Amino acid sequence: MAKHFQAVRGMNDILPAEAAQWQRLEATVRDVLAAYDYQEIRLPLVEKTELFARAIGEVTDIVEKEMYTFADRNGDNLTLRPEGTAGCVRACLEHGLLHHQTRRLWYAGPMFRYEKPQKGRYRQFHQVGAEAYGMAGPDIDAELICLSARLWRRLGLNEVSLQLNTLGSSAARAAYRERLVGYFTARQSGLDEDSRRRLQTNPLRILDSKNPTMQALIAEAPALLDHLDPESLAHFEELKALLDAAGIVYQINPRLVRGLDYYRQTVFEWVTDTLGAQGAICAGGRYDGLIEELGGPATGGIGFAMGLERLVAMLTAAGRPGADSAPHAYLITVGEVAQQIGLVLAERWRDEWPELRLRLNCGGGSFKAQFRRADHSGARFALILGEDEAKTATIAIKPLREAQGEQVTLPQEQATAWLRTAALDKKS
Repeated sequence: MAKHFQAVRGMNDILPAEAAQWQRLEATVRDVLAAYDYQEIRLPLVEKTELFARAIGEVTDIVEKEMYTFADRNGDNLTLRPEGTAGCVRACLEHGLLHHQTRRLWYAGPMFRYEKPQKGRYRQFHQVGAEAYGMAGPDIDAELICLSARLWRRLGLNEVSLQLNTLGSSAARAAYRERLVGYFTARQSGLDEDSRRRLQTNPLRILDSKNPTMQALIAEAPALLDHLDPESLAHFEELKALLDAAGIVYQINPRLVRGLDYYRQTVFEWVTDTLGAQGAICAGGRYDGLIEELGGPATGGIGFAMGLERLVAMLTAAGRPGADSAPHAYLITVGEVAQQIGLVLAERWRDEWPELRLRLNCGGGSFKAQFRRADHSGARFALILGEDEAKTATIAIKPLREAQGEQVTLPQEQATAWLRTAALDKKS
């Protein structure tokens, strides 16, 4: 026997038993985004490599070490998307979506980064991202944060907290970068290998290091909040006032810098201590300047991305139920005539009740075997169509779970109305 294949390391299957939790999460996310009038945009998985190099930054870890990049048959350099913002901006510019107008957009799907797989961090992972364009003030920053806070409430996730910071303008950030490089250069002996490499390429990322031996050194480093330009400081103060008015609790984290070069001014992360080392479940910020960098007009932009694998892990750990994927009913047919009638009835009942989850027995089997399948499916009711029922145009309905009443026999045309009432009574 040939050896069966296995999934690529870090790229995982989502099995039917897990998919119910994903479905509930995705449906809730869609509902919350719709409540704020964010519109869905669907983006390709593959973009030109240059897009990410220019948008994310050529000296970032993502571009240097983590992207899945390849040459296609025409010799074009292409990359599986490692994040969604760059592709979303590209699509908006390509299709003229930002011409003298504001936009609120969202997208969902898999992203790809080559990094060491571990719990909550995979090589193929799934994100939902929300982006808003054409609004420069802190009001849109506050709205996006309120949107994410509402999502946690809807999902019943209470063990999350908001960390907030500002990176200031490009000029202020450049001046601060020089001071930071000077500080760490004088203390290189206290830096780990990764931080010494970042010292000349992306020194702000040193502040985000999780190496415990460097925390005292990082704590003494110059603070970006002390080097802000007046406009960025005013933006940040107004944002905090808006969040205070909305009752959003936050913690100022002066070491929060984010890993992508395009961020300016507001940055934020929602974090939890329930997932071990992978504590960030949603992160984002402003990226004023990115649209201009990619060939568009000077346009304000802000967005966030949330990791679905981590949210599913939190929901599962908290015992939150997934979407109910078990069928309402399982239709058992005994005999050739009953099988034909059963197929026709199943289609008619689905027409009458589009939300009906009905599994029709296929593959034959004795009445006993079909009944076992019905019970194993998780269905609440077995619909029994044998020779007698076929002759009398009736259907027998037998409850399969506790406290669902006695078996009844009804005319076939009444079955869906009865079943819908019984299923809804049991909170379908």
